Amino acid sequence: MEPVYNWSWVESQVSATIADWNSCGVLRAENGPRFSPAEQQRKEDAYDQALRTVEREAKQASRSGSEHTAAQRRIVAVFPPFASIALGLEDDAVNLLTHGFLPIGTEFAQWTRRFDRNLTMADTIQACRNAWTVCGIQPLLGDRMQMTPSILGYSLLYPYSDNYLDSERISTSRKLEFSARFRDRLCGLPLAPRDRHESAVWAMVRLIEEEFPRPRFPRVYESLLAIHQSQENSMAQLKRSPRASDPELLRLSCAKGGTSVLADACLSHGSLSDHEARFAFDWGVLLQLGDDLQDVRDDLKHGAATLFSRAAAAAGLPLDHLVRQLLAFSEKVANQIDQLPDGDPALKRLLRMSWRSLILMAVARSHRLFSHQFLAEFEPASPFRFEFLRARHKKLAGRHGLYKILFESFLDSGEADLSHLPQPEDWLAYALDQNCARPLQAVLG
Repeated sequence: MEPVYNWSWVESQVSATIADWNSCGVLRAENGPRFSPAEQQRKEDAYDQALRTVEREAKQASRSGSEHTAAQRRIVAVFPPFASIALGLEDDAVNLLTHGFLPIGTEFAQWTRRFDRNLTMADTIQACRNAWTVCGIQPLLGDRMQMTPSILGYSLLYPYSDNYLDSERISTSRKLEFSARFRDRLCGLPLAPRDRHESAVWAMVRLIEEEFPRPRFPRVYESLLAIHQSQENSMAQLKRSPRASDPELLRLSCAKGGTSVLADACLSHGSLSDHEARFAFDWGVLLQLGDDLQDVRDDLKHGAATLFSRAAAAAGLPLDHLVRQLLAFSEKVANQIDQLPDGDPALKRLLRMSWRSLILMAVARSHRLFSHQFLAEFEPASPFRFEFLRARHKKLAGRHGLYKILFESFLDSGEADLSHLPQPEDWLAYALDQNCARPLQAVLG
């Protein structure tokens, strides 16, 4: 019998995941790949060569006409050799990225741009990251990787809702009212949207409803309500008690991260086995804790409380132990992938590598929060020296960074085939129609 993803289920999963997390506190992460200084130098040279090529072609791409198109194609062609040499990916993993994730990102971004030109590139990339997670789950469960209406809807829900809730121009009472109305809409109540913002959010929910009718797929909506409740609980708890204890912070992080990827998995497959649901939940916790580690310096600056910012703020307490624990936890989650019998082997290897790499990159950026012994021990586990990663970070991920240029080049390298998706212009017309009771097929034609 399928589990019911009510809050009791979420709390039991949080407790189980915390038990696993605590067990990782006495484990040492298994040794992953190690890189000699000569190997790191070779990968750094490959990275810099790719970066120079992208920067040169980006100047050509800023022009119009045939020069622009040709330059975009040359930028796209840089990625496979860069991924193979600099990132150490095997051919099947490079193929998965170039013929799977990146084309899906192009579909998502082009659909989004036609639906709402007011969304920024940062908003689009944020939403696309979630879409990639959902699409990454598909091959793990034996499905074909593809963009779907529900993935579009779910991935765009949270830039719309997060930006609204983060806005300083909107009162707290208005935010609370929107959150309550959003919850009612996720429950299936036929609320008419009260403004343009709610019209867009309601339209995203309808994209999900079109693919997953509520009577046949109740777990999809249970998972959406679970993440909504976890976010509300987190905001309420931290408002009541900004000095929440470390165990309470961990519970909040586990609930937020776990329910997020649980919803991803439900939207990729419709229904899940017990093991699939547990894996998705733990993957979400890993991503949440990884994000908290990556954001630790910003969180310290703004006074945001996470396990990592709390530990870093304590005088003389480096983050060595927490990151060892996170690396061990990432291996425990990765081991769950091997128990997914239909999962793509190349994707399993890619995920294991990427989780470890992201943690090490976060360590490189926040190196002052770690002991010299820890840095010396873990730097050889990185394909790049930590100093190199810090020096190239702005070029890698900044406003004009390599990854952003590559993403924009894939976006503009040709028209994506969106024929299998609802037409964005039709959906925009629906979003602006204040009568949500209007039959969906009347919009789609």
